[in-house]
Amino acid sequence: MGMNINAELPRPAELKAEYPLSAEILKIKKDRDREIRDIFTGKSDRFVVIVGPCSADNEDSVCEYVSRLAKLNDKVSDRLMIIPRIYTNKPRTTGEGYKGMLHQPEPDQAPDLLAGIIAIRKLHTRAISESGLTAADEMLYPENRSYLDDILSYEAIGARSVENQQHRLTASSMDIPVGMKNPTSGDFSVMLNSVVAAQNSHNFIYRGMDVTTDGNDLAHVILRGGVDKYGTCIPNYHYEDLVRLLEMYRQRDLKNPAAIVDANHSNSNKQFKEQIRIVSEVLHSRRYNPELKQLIKGVMIESYLEEGCQKIDDHRIYGKSITDPCLGWDDTERLIYKIAEEC
Repeated sequence: MGMNINAELPRPAELKAEYPLSAEILKIKKDRDREIRDIFTGKSDRFVVIVGPCSADNEDSVCEYVSRLAKLNDKVSDRLMIIPRIYTNKPRTTGEGYKGMLHQPEPDQAPDLLAGIIAIRKLHTRAISESGLTAADEMLYPENRSYLDDILSYEAIGARSVENQQHRLTASSMDIPVGMKNPTSGDFSVMLNSVVAAQNSHNFIYRGMDVTTDGNDLAHVILRGGVDKYGTCIPNYHYEDLVRLLEMYRQRDLKNPAAIVDANHSNSNKQFKEQIRIVSEVLHSRRYNPELKQLIKGVMIESYLEEGCQKIDDHRIYGKSITDPCLGWDDTERLIYKIAEEC
């Protein structure tokens, strides 16, 4: 046979029982979820900033980063809703390379999925305890989200997953915002079809059970740029792109029209410093057009303690990305203050 069973993993309920959330964390999440819902439904005009490492690779450095964000959040919370990016699953185009803390709690050691599901739950729990901020993660594997569904306040579905039926249907079960990225082709219709699917009720198989979902009225789009047939990055954060998205939203009967602009990936061609300029342009477009101000709810930024990226070796720098390059802390701090002033 082509598949070998390495170990039987605990069920989500078992892991949650072993690593439960405190009453304090549950209250933090309830309050944060309510505030975030108010933004996506238009009751609040605060601007969302989803910011953090490309991939969470070390518990100590990620928690230090999130604690720094919490201090910033105290100063800008009247204008911004800061949601830390704690991405514990890393999609790989070819299937090679570091796949995130879920697979490898220690990046330079062999994969260990049992240790991984424990590590990511402990990481998210610790981050909330130390910072008071609930986080965003990517739903790379739909069945695995059950290990974290009581912790997260935001989830994203990536460009390579957004056309997948199981991702779309699972998103329809969530009671938190879920962002559907445009596919790598950049096609807006595919992305919006995913939002339609996520906002509606469905009956399907999930973790061996026959389930029916309620639909998620907070499903929305994330613009991350695309790639043409020649491999050239085609950004989609410009004013004309945002107006086109607004018109396509109008053509569909969707609840709570909303978009997040991912300032990195194919929008920046992975030139991480460009994120500063891209965010500035998005803010300008919102100020210029009141309808875009209502549609564009926030931005997504890749940032860590140290700027750039590095290889996985014996000389790794603490707080520096081992996947895509990120903004460093000083640039991030300045950018967040700038967003608060201009949004």
